[in-house]
Amino acid sequence: MALHQKLVPGQVLLLLRLMFWLIILLATKSTSQPTPTTGSSCLNSCGSVSIPYPFGTGPGCYYDESFHVTCNDTSTSNSGGSSTNSPKLFFPTSNVSILNISLDGGELRVEGPIARNCYNRLGKLTSNGSTNGIVSTSLLTNSEFPISATRNTFVTVGCDTLAVINGFWGRNYTAGCISLCNQLDDVVNGSCSGLGCCQMSVPEDVIDFGVAIGSLKNHTEVFDFNPCGYSFVVEQDSYNFSSADLRDFQKRETVPLVLDWSVGNLTCEQAQENVTGYACKASSHSYCVNSTNGPGYRCKCSDGFEGNPYLNDGCKDINECERSIKPCVTRCNNLPGSFSCSACPKGFKGDGTTEGTGCTPIDGSGKQSVVKLSIALGVSIGLLLLLLAGSWIYWALKKRKLIKLKEQFFQQNGGILLQQQLIHQRGSSETAKIFTAEQLEKATDNYDQSRVLGQGGYGTVYKGVLQDNKVVAIKKSKIGNQSQIEQFINEVIVLSQINHRNVVKLLGCCLETEVPLLVYEFITNGTLSDHIHDKDQYASLPWKMRLKIATETAGAIAYLHSSTSMPIIHRDIKTANILLDESYTTKVSDFGASRLVPLDQTELTTLVQGTLGYLDPEYFQTSQLTEKSDVYSFGVVLAELLTGQKAISFDREENERNLAMYFISSVKEGQLLQITDKRLVDEGNIEELNEVANIAKSCLRVNGEERPTMKEVAIELEGLMRHKSGMHPWGQDHNPLLSSEEIEYLLEPSHTSFGEVNHGDTSSTVFDSMSIQMLKPYKDGDGR
Repeated sequence: MALHQKLVPGQVLLLLRLMFWLIILLATKSTSQPTPTTGSSCLNSCGSVSIPYPFGTGPGCYYDESFHVTCNDTSTSNSGGSSTNSPKLFFPTSNVSILNISLDGGELRVEGPIARNCYNRLGKLTSNGSTNGIVSTSLLTNSEFPISATRNTFVTVGCDTLAVINGFWGRNYTAGCISLCNQLDDVVNGSCSGLGCCQMSVPEDVIDFGVAIGSLKNHTEVFDFNPCGYSFVVEQDSYNFSSADLRDFQKRETVPLVLDWSVGNLTCEQAQENVTGYACKASSHSYCVNSTNGPGYRCKCSDGFEGNPYLNDGCKDINECERSIKPCVTRCNNLPGSFSCSACPKGFKGDGTTEGTGCTPIDGSGKQSVVKLSIALGVSIGLLLLLLAGSWIYWALKKRKLIKLKEQFFQQNGGILLQQQLIHQRGSSETAKIFTAEQLEKATDNYDQSRVLGQGGYGTVYKGVLQDNKVVAIKKSKIGNQSQIEQFINEVIVLSQINHRNVVKLLGCCLETEVPLLVYEFITNGTLSDHIHDKDQYASLPWKMRLKIATETAGAIAYLHSSTSMPIIHRDIKTANILLDESYTTKVSDFGASRLVPLDQTELTTLVQGTLGYLDPEYFQTSQLTEKSDVYSFGVVLAELLTGQKAISFDREENERNLAMYFISSVKEGQLLQITDKRLVDEGNIEELNEVANIAKSCLRVNGEERPTMKEVAIELEGLMRHKSGMHPWGQDHNPLLSSEEIEYLLEPSHTSFGEVNHGDTSSTVFDSMSIQMLKPYKDGDGR
């Protein structure tokens, strides 16, 4: 905020104190100028800074004392003999370093000082300066060159800072601004409007300045993020305010500052009267311009010349003919300060210059050229049309080939069979949808890698957004051979009709690609494996939530086994295939290894497929796949929920690496609580933990016939949930975990119980040609 805004009495008093200290500071400035000297040895540069005349370092090297500069070799040598600091250019009577001298622009770029005041947490001044809370600084270049009014700005940085600038020479003035803020969030990077940073312009005709800086409340209220205030005059393009400057600006000692330099204090007309003292030495090849900032003048080379106009013959002719952009369309002739172009050839007219009329044919004499030009233009257009036609034919053939390839894939992947099946299912509202390849390519940004959700033994899963903004999971399935197509189509039909809230919904498929694509609903809250084992990303699940997840999962698997039109054996039940939505509702997913079981069969003979650690040992040895294989895998899931440990872990002892074996032996030895997740034990549900452990133990029996059915497991777990809620297991005065249809199904008579063995199963054999996949556990974050 500018100082002309209304100030409170305390601020006015501080402002007066700042102005008083500035007057004392600037009153001590020396106004004497040294007498010019002459000499012969002149440096062309100092470090990386060129020293053009009228500036110079030694006698006879500079125009007068105002252009006298000194090259101080501040470099030091290290043990290797190399220099660590380059020489710097200064004015002889000051410590202001010169960064650059512009001959044509008449500017000096120097290092300007920074006024600062720093306080401790108690509000005591800690920076060098007066103990009354005011810190002052001055440029004090001892030169006669004014500060550039167009290239610099006065800046104050701080959240409790008042700064005043006082300048003098051709124009004495005093101005200032206040920068305030209450918190770091108030400030805006790049803005100096008064919040954390304020700025104001610098007037013309100012040769030197002093800056005084103070604080209204000694930074006590903003100390945590701004212990210091800063004020300085800086080159406009060299500083861009950042909120980080409120804390870390102490490391900077100087800022770049631009001075306007000129010769003497006379105008061009006055200086030209004294030929000997006139600084423009390049005779007729230079001219004089008056200074726009203070008295004096500067010299420039005339048009067509370049160099140093302050030296005899310093302005050299520019050879325009050698420039990259030729000035002539004909032959170019260089002239002093200019150039000329040769005449246009016979039959053409014009001045021959590139920027002028050039050379154009004279009427009647350029007909031959026009004919040639027309022929060339016609040939070019013909070739262009031929190229366009060829490109169109190429793309048309390529598109036709792509369409045929899609049709081939569609038939090869059983598209016609699926269409026929869908016609029979048209009366059902739960039928699969056939997506086109273009729809799914658009939904996945052409299967961009950033859309990959996960990869597993049965395919790659992508996140997709359909045209109606519905988010889906798109899976590239793996099919072993074409003999599986009919089975694949049947699975698509059956799975799409599954309408269970704890089973991931299959929405449809795409058969126009080499590998069939399956489209599922998208589940957002990760897998059960993530929530159990990834303690850094997910909070621990309480026992009530774990019991709910186990109950919902058991109900979903029991539904797949017995309540669908054709029973489904999942064959890969594991925590990585159990997804959770935002309300922690269970979703059983990944049916890539699932098998449909004909209603007249209870067993299938298949090649072994599954995930190590969850694989039914009986199925592994006999290749006989039954519903009890899913029961075993679910028992491993229960063990994971109870212990919080992975199904297979090489971090455990050798005899404990397989969680199922480790769990069973621990339960038999009465060590359940020792291996149970400590957080569950601390909740105090010991009786329920024991009951669920017994269910898990029953599911993990080696002999499949001795295991309970998933229907029985679901009933037991549902009963535990009802008991925990203090209600009858099948009471209707509550919001049940299972639907009324599911409860009716579970209440049907069961063939076996946990203490009985069913020996009445019949078996028939169906061969599965899918490849053996003994998979090590992997983390499926597919989102299905």
